[in-house]
Amino acid sequence: MCLGVPGRIIEVYEVAGLRMGRVDFGGVVKEACLAYVPEAAVGEYTLIHVGFAIGRIDEAEAQQSLAFLRGAGLLAGELGTPADGEP
Repeated sequence: MCLGVPGRIIEVYEVAGLRMGRVDFGGVVKEACLAYVPEAAVGEYTLIHVGFAIGRIDEAEAQQSLAFLRGAGLLAGELGTPADGEP
């Protein structure tokens, strides 16, 4: 299953003419394409789906979504990281 996962933009840069960024998902940092959300800025939260930012969301909504995904055991699988307690 693919989910849109909220993350906070910590850096914005260009690669081969594409607007890219480093996005923090509660401690896991991944690269994402920001081309579809040109107004997104460092410090803002965005919804990431398969490596692409698809929309901006506020911090409260981002934190609520992250808590739900963690509680449901879905966050680790989406980010490619082990779940709590796994190697």
